[in-house]
Amino acid sequence: MSTPQDETFGKLIVLHTKVGGTEPKNEQDGAVARQDQGDDSAAGDQAQATEGAEGATHASEAEKPTGGPRRRKKMLLIGGSALALAMVAGFIYWDNSAHYENTDDAFIAARQYAVTSRVAGYIASVAVTDNQHVHAGEVIAQIDDRDYKTSLEQAQAQVAAAQANLENTQAQKLVQQANVEQAKAQIEQAKANLVFAQEQDSRYQTMMKSGSGTIQEAQQYEAQLRQQEATLNTDEASLTAAQRQLDAYGPQIASAEAIVKQDQAQLDQAKLNLSYTTIVAAQPGRVVQLSAGDGQYVQTGSNLAMFVPDKLWVTANFKETQLEHMRPGQPVSLTIDAYGGRTISGHVASVQPGSGTAFSLLPAENATGNYVKIVQRVPVKIELDDVPSDIALGPGMSVVPTVRTDPTASVWESLRDLL
Repeated sequence: MSTPQDETFGKLIVLHTKVGGTEPKNEQDGAVARQDQGDDSAAGDQAQATEGAEGATHASEAEKPTGGPRRRKKMLLIGGSALALAMVAGFIYWDNSAHYENTDDAFIAARQYAVTSRVAGYIASVAVTDNQHVHAGEVIAQIDDRDYKTSLEQAQAQVAAAQANLENTQAQKLVQQANVEQAKAQIEQAKANLVFAQEQDSRYQTMMKSGSGTIQEAQQYEAQLRQQEATLNTDEASLTAAQRQLDAYGPQIASAEAIVKQDQAQLDQAKLNLSYTTIVAAQPGRVVQLSAGDGQYVQTGSNLAMFVPDKLWVTANFKETQLEHMRPGQPVSLTIDAYGGRTISGHVASVQPGSGTAFSLLPAENATGNYVKIVQRVPVKIELDDVPSDIALGPGMSVVPTVRTDPTASVWESLRDLL
């Protein structure tokens, strides 16, 4: 029966024999031997762990021939389904987008104009403020009109005087016509007296020759005949003078009528000048860039403000390659950049017959130098159907129009209606 020391010593001898085969000489050598034994144990555990990992690797490699093909088939199935789904989605998107044409080169346009003064004077009052909306006929500004009222009264007086002069000339003409008629009557009377004088003279000349009458009587009636002939000539001359004077009234009346028309034109101008002192809106719109102020003196043609009418449209510069199927009347959806992409509707009004550069101040001259073909842009006018009243739209604001060029339903729309 062995003791514990013997067992320990035997174990030590066995472990020491593994490393070197030399027996320890003392306790220090035994401690060293035990340390070497621990190191050898750690090394053995590490080797065992390494062998276990290698064994697991070999085991996994042994399992690959059975699990690899299934995984590949599954991945191919998933990838093929995703590719097919992407192709279908891409086709639906392409088919739907082929029904529309859009551009980001589009802006709101209007025929804005300057509000100017048509007469000179001091501004009495300004009835509007900046960016205010006004209706047709609403007052924008008022110019002091006292001087123009005085001019109007003066013009009215001149017209009244010219009208009175015309009426007086026309009355004189009527009097002269009566004088002409009187001269004609006197001529008829003179002719009758002349005939009677001729008969008297003939009768007394016969009596004188036969001896039944005296020479004195014959001479007396001969003198009366000559007197009646002179009276007839005088009356005929008076008639001619009266007719000449009557004809002279024609130019006088025409001159008086011209003066009346001239004075009437001055009166109308005075009325217009008086009306120009009240500056009103010609159509509904907004007053912007207001520069007029109370008490300000303005000359004729001075700018008082800018006016933007309510009638707005969109000028969209599409590429010429986008115009193949674009026609007037096609519906348009417009996205307004200034209001978070808010959408309003409209329709194509017209397509400009020519590119934008053709009507520019300095059009391109393609016949000189090297030529590089560039896709041109053509302005398209789009009218707005439902202009919102709660937002302010004006010239130059950016929009993105989308024109429906193909009225037929797309695949996406058909699917959407079915769902």
